Amino acid sequence: MRLKGFLSALLAALVLGTAGCGTFVARRMAQAPNTYPDWFGPKARVVLQMSDKLLTNFPSHFTQAGPPPVRLFYRVIEPADYGFGSSATNWVARGRTHFEFGFRAELPGRSNLWTAKPRGTVVLLHGYGLAQFAMAPWAVRLAEDGWRCVLVDLRGHGKTNGRRIYFGVKEARDLSQLLDQLARDGQLAGPVAAVGESYGAALALRWKAEDPRVRAVVAIAPYAGLSNAVLNIGREYAGWMPGALLRAGLRKLPALLQVPPEELDPKTVLTRNPVDALFVAGAEDKITPVDEVKKLRALAAPGSEFIVVPRATHEAVTYFFSDLAQPVTAWLDDHSAPQSATALH
Repeated sequence: MRLKGFLSALLAALVLGTAGCGTFVARRMAQAPNTYPDWFGPKARVVLQMSDKLLTNFPSHFTQAGPPPVRLFYRVIEPADYGFGSSATNWVARGRTHFEFGFRAELPGRSNLWTAKPRGTVVLLHGYGLAQFAMAPWAVRLAEDGWRCVLVDLRGHGKTNGRRIYFGVKEARDLSQLLDQLARDGQLAGPVAAVGESYGAALALRWKAEDPRVRAVVAIAPYAGLSNAVLNIGREYAGWMPGALLRAGLRKLPALLQVPPEELDPKTVLTRNPVDALFVAGAEDKITPVDEVKKLRALAAPGSEFIVVPRATHEAVTYFFSDLAQPVTAWLDDHSAPQSATALH
């Protein structure tokens, strides 16, 4: 599986946007990434090697959310011994570092200490233009530690429908409605945590600020300001594209989504309602550089932590398990005090 995600789907929007004005570019930015053809976008710099069973072994579920109405697609990974393992390699081609990550698991898993009574629920949130598969390795890894993990295709991604995305403004409510569905099905074990990457990390921070059921957040390579992330993608992957065109689209985007411009930025969310989180940055990240993630850390609530992963790019940092497994699991452990049934409803 090749990761294009935040890079290719948005680049496709920008390429199409060269044909028109700022409003046209804004519409392409907000267009559901799963409506773009697969052949758009640059060659992926990260490859994930894993069996399709890492997803298909777990049943599919759907639930309604909105407004605007959307049908969320999700899977639940129960705690078990999956014999999870990972490997990593990298190489340089045309001056760019490329990565390949391999993941293995024994499916179905064998019952472990937490299978009958999970320690809590972790919702995994993928990046822009991706889907559940991007966070499946983390779901299996954390399920081994006793967490019931939920993989979800966000609005306009994967098998979840929706004509437009809202960069977290409406997606946070979608996720709260997903928790409601899990509670109705008897699958919501407290405490609740969110682990997200890039777009999903920005969403996780917003979600915790809005929903008191979310106790812990791990934000991997979140952007502080949406405009900076988009412009960095343009410079990194489409240097030939005029920055003025991107800025024109970004100026029109808030009106298209009917929100104040600052509301699209996680830094606004944390300024209004600081929450604590484990922040992760990649030392070689050109999309959300270390200093960008530090801005969010500075706005976060006391008790937050900050990690810089050496050699990691934006596309690859999520999969540096050798650097991240221990601090991520420790962060979740620290926030795993029992939660009352009332608090989860």
